[in-house]
Amino acid sequence: MPFDRACGTLLHITSLPSRGDIGDLGAEAYRFADFLAASRQRLWQVLPISPAGTGNSPYSATSAFAGNPLLISTERLAERGWLDAQQLPSSSGHADFSQAERTKIPLLTEAAERFLNRAEGKARQRFDEFCWLSGWWLEDYVLYEVLRNQHGQKSWIEWPMELRRREHAAIEQVKREREYELTIARAIQFFFFEQWRSLHQYCTSLGIKLIGDVAIFVSLDSADVWSHPDIFELDDERRPINVSGVPPDFFSETGQRWGNPLYRWDVLRQRGYDWWIQRMKWALQTCDIVRLDHFRGFEAYWEIPAHEETAVNGRWVKGPDHDLFFALQQALGGLPFIAEDLGTITPEVEQLRRTFGMPGMRILQFGFGNPGAHIYLPHRYEANSVVYTGTHDNDTTVGWWKSGATEEEKRAIECYMRPNSDGVHWAFARAAITSIADLCVIPMQDWLGLDADCRMNIPSRPNDNWTWRLETNAITPQLTKKIAELIEVADRDPRTSQSGQGQDGNIQEEFAA
Repeated sequence: MPFDRACGTLLHITSLPSRGDIGDLGAEAYRFADFLAASRQRLWQVLPISPAGTGNSPYSATSAFAGNPLLISTERLAERGWLDAQQLPSSSGHADFSQAERTKIPLLTEAAERFLNRAEGKARQRFDEFCWLSGWWLEDYVLYEVLRNQHGQKSWIEWPMELRRREHAAIEQVKREREYELTIARAIQFFFFEQWRSLHQYCTSLGIKLIGDVAIFVSLDSADVWSHPDIFELDDERRPINVSGVPPDFFSETGQRWGNPLYRWDVLRQRGYDWWIQRMKWALQTCDIVRLDHFRGFEAYWEIPAHEETAVNGRWVKGPDHDLFFALQQALGGLPFIAEDLGTITPEVEQLRRTFGMPGMRILQFGFGNPGAHIYLPHRYEANSVVYTGTHDNDTTVGWWKSGATEEEKRAIECYMRPNSDGVHWAFARAAITSIADLCVIPMQDWLGLDADCRMNIPSRPNDNWTWRLETNAITPQLTKKIAELIEVADRDPRTSQSGQGQDGNIQEEFAA
């Protein structure tokens, strides 16, 4: 579907300078939305908001539907009386997921207990409605979380067989014996989605659209695979038969073995793709636009036998292709999706994207290596695309310029962009914003000209990723004005009269838990 010409910023919630050990949905999120509006930006792109799994990666989530409890603002819970103000943590530096887990989860549990014991009227009614309307995913998720805690955070594949197989008697026993813990888990999810929807509505009042992110595959260690084993390629003991990845290429002689269980697309097709329809409906309730990660996997995916240690001995297998998206289109109407079509893309993948009018992605950092890479340069763009200076997997533009770009790439950049005294990151931002691409998204690190130590993720590194956080006073009036002027001259600001609610606006109050 077509998108209006607009510009925005990529900044995950964990990177906000909130109180405590990790960014959250508190006051700083609203201040960031105010910055976007003041600088005439209309897009805020985040990473997946589900509970992070292995390596704290938002792309390795324990649920495709639940919200990450660590993103809940304890400040806002205190405002509602579910916590005492003196219990709130102080601000810290880089995101520390382990420390956040140790400090925030006990506070959330206490807040949930107070809420369940004291809430009445509209607050209690909203909780009951949330549990009823979300029960189709919520009940499996809270059961999975309680059992995971009971078994020392071990994957469900290591639980006793009766729980692994979800035998009726065993599950009913857990429900009876652990009902209090299950209700606490429900309340914590309620807190998350109350706060998320409050922020979403505030952004809408400012004319800002949220861009979410959906990974094509889900983790083996997730409520989704545990509760829906019939739609995944699992053997009789519920272990993966084949797993996901990508084949060997220029960057890796052995390819990448991601390890996610693959879908039984034949089963999903027979069921009318019901699970995928539910997933995308939910995604579009939480965000306005959805980026589909590893889009090429919908056309064909790399199948690796689960016993293989690398991706070398895999094969391409045909995916659901047009069939899935026709089903989604029938169920959802328009498909406000962005196709992550990076890497080696076949004509079949390109045809799938074009059939449903999805914009593809163009990354400026990729455009200078050789003539074949020029598809990532502005003179080769089409309007229906999204241009980025870099993504969450790239180095910052300044970091890449200093140590990642080759001398040949630097010469090409000097020729093409003519960086001046305000830095190479502004040369990239100007090229992206003034391009023909309808949508333009700049990582926050590139607005600020930050170095490689502020990079969000190094894909080949299993640990120490996702930790960068925005400093409290990093956004200045001068930066805001400079962005606004560039967006105006590049015709990316169609708003002429819409205004928001001001700092932390009153609209925060309506849906806050």
